Amino acid sequence: MKAFWAFIKKEYYHIIRDPRSLLILIGMPIVQVILFGFAITNEIVDAKISILDKSKDQLTQEISNKILSTKYFLLSEYLESAKQIEGSFRKGKIKLALVFEENFAEKFNRKERPSIQIITDATDPNTAATLTNYINKILLDYQNEISISTIAPKGIEVITRMEYNPQLKGVYLFVPGTIVIILMLISAMMTSISIAREKEKGTMEVLLVSPLKPFMIIAGKVIPYIALSLINAFTILLLGVFVFGLPIRGDYFLLLFEITLFIITSLSLGIFISTLVKTQQEALLISLMGLMLPTIILSGFIYPIESMPRILQYISHVIPAKWFLIMIRNIMIKGVEISYILKETLILLGMTLVLMVLSVKKFKIRLE
Repeated sequence: MKAFWAFIKKEYYHIIRDPRSLLILIGMPIVQVILFGFAITNEIVDAKISILDKSKDQLTQEISNKILSTKYFLLSEYLESAKQIEGSFRKGKIKLALVFEENFAEKFNRKERPSIQIITDATDPNTAATLTNYINKILLDYQNEISISTIAPKGIEVITRMEYNPQLKGVYLFVPGTIVIILMLISAMMTSISIAREKEKGTMEVLLVSPLKPFMIIAGKVIPYIALSLINAFTILLLGVFVFGLPIRGDYFLLLFEITLFIITSLSLGIFISTLVKTQQEALLISLMGLMLPTIILSGFIYPIESMPRILQYISHVIPAKWFLIMIRNIMIKGVEISYILKETLILLGMTLVLMVLSVKKFKIRLE
């Protein structure tokens, strides 16, 4: 029994002296609780909206103030014409547009039921439905308040329009998100273990004495996975289009370019990870725990980024999947041109260059 307790004591010291084990046992649960606690919520706050007020009377101003005084909405801009709504949606500036018809207060006082049109960006159907429900509830509360102090008019007619996805099909949400997750998983994870595998098997010595330069070795590790990742992306797209009826409204070549760019970014990230670790196990752990969890939660695939705390919103800026998800949704569902997603494209290009440079710098030309 004494030997048994000595063995337990030895294992205890082995764990606390290994920083990687402590990080897994203590650090990862803390990170997961924080991420899930703050990011996973069905409530949406600070959603940006635009208002087109054709009446510009006291009643429309009161309703606008009532909506903007809640925590759910932030005013992006007041519009001058209905033509501006499409541009705001395509640029990703707003989630919802509110349109008041002309002579709103006059019709309301005459009990003629003036109309308010709610136009939402339904590329994310869950968010669109939630925001519409928020507006309807606020309008209902406002009408109830008026009916208490005055003779109740017939009320306000609410007209809802779901832009880009009128039927609120879930496939518009999960197909682009699935492409993001699959490409990140395959590209980053597979390449992250590639150099680590060479180190473990001892074949790195052969590469180091070969005439290949570090950049050539890294490029050689990346290129084969580009073709494999493209096959996976096309498979998911074909299933989405022919099985689930997902439209591709944008340019096919632009879509192919952005998918290829994201694959190269993910591969570069995987290569960078592999240059930092010594074993395949470490590479796999970092890829799965350090990349997949933030990608799923902080990319905007499942949970709106706008509803997260500021610190998580800032962290999401360094997640490549966030920018790619914006691009692929805009191309496939909204049919935008590259000018509308130029910022996201440049960000991914910058990330790719930085990761490739760091990988070359970190690549050890000598074995330890």
